[in-house]
Amino acid sequence: MREEYRLKYICNRVLLLAAAVFLLLLIQAAAWLLRFLQGGTGLWQGLIHGAAAGLYGAVYWFWIIVPYRKGEKWISHFLDGYGIPDSREADSFLLTPYMKRQIEMAEKVLKAPGAMDFNKRQAQYLALQNQINPHFLYNTLESIRGEALLAGLNSVADMTEALAKFFRYTITKVENLVSVEEELDNCETYFRIQKYRFGDRLRLHVECDEEDREDIMNCRIPKLTLQPIMENSIIHGTELKVGTGNLRLQFERTDSRLIIRLSDDGVGMDEHTLARLNRKLAGEVQTASYQEDGRQGGIALVNVNNRIHLIFGEEYGLHVYSVPQKGTDVEISVPVVASERQLPNRGILS
Repeated sequence: MREEYRLKYICNRVLLLAAAVFLLLLIQAAAWLLRFLQGGTGLWQGLIHGAAAGLYGAVYWFWIIVPYRKGEKWISHFLDGYGIPDSREADSFLLTPYMKRQIEMAEKVLKAPGAMDFNKRQAQYLALQNQINPHFLYNTLESIRGEALLAGLNSVADMTEALAKFFRYTITKVENLVSVEEELDNCETYFRIQKYRFGDRLRLHVECDEEDREDIMNCRIPKLTLQPIMENSIIHGTELKVGTGNLRLQFERTDSRLIIRLSDDGVGMDEHTLARLNRKLAGEVQTASYQEDGRQGGIALVNVNNRIHLIFGEEYGLHVYSVPQKGTDVEISVPVVASERQLPNRGILS
């Protein structure tokens, strides 16, 4: 459906016109080859035809196809919430002066002081408004926990306490960047809740080099980076396998990067699904889900990946490795950051 709809646009007409010109050059080259075999023309004419076809293909590719694809990719990113590109970057894919004026106009509107102030005030209002519901939720959960303790239902009380702690971190904590230690603690709270459902069928292993443990735990990452990926691994990996499922969190620090791997030994995914998911994480696919059966398991991964891109840059993010019936690894790459002040674009967090 999408490809049929795009046939209306000028890009397809340009492609068709280019294909027609290239076909004409091939026909001329074939006609020359036929005359050459019949002894009616010289070799140098064929070389001219071949050079013309090659030059035409190269010019068309680098002057039309490459800039158009860059522009299309940027527009998709812009619609997903990314900002206006740097002017030097934009010059590489602006196909017309009118397109350049459109981008400049959008930049003026989005960066106008009035618009930024309005958006900030609106966000503050929504944040204050949303603080009302969590207090009611916590009070209700605390009441349930008290009743469970009075009735001797210790497991229900523990589950309720864990759920309240999880919601408090998820909803109330307003920081954009949190320490790895805080994020790991939230993951362990979430895992504790899941244990009431799966029992001994689910196990969590955390691995970290003890020499770098303190530095790693103090590194800053976006809030809710690990828990959505863990949830995805449980629902689409270990839950579907027979027997015990193992989740493994590994932390590794280099000079400039923090590498986090979340692995499961679940059902994995086939090559087609894996390739599609990684293309979507790279920004090449703009669909809602990577699951062919509509389970939408890729949304959480794309959400985390996009937030990492927005805060740290597109050289960081997620990559997925998987083998069917063996398991899946999700690798998270972020810069080593100990404070928001170290971010070059920290204004996006304000």
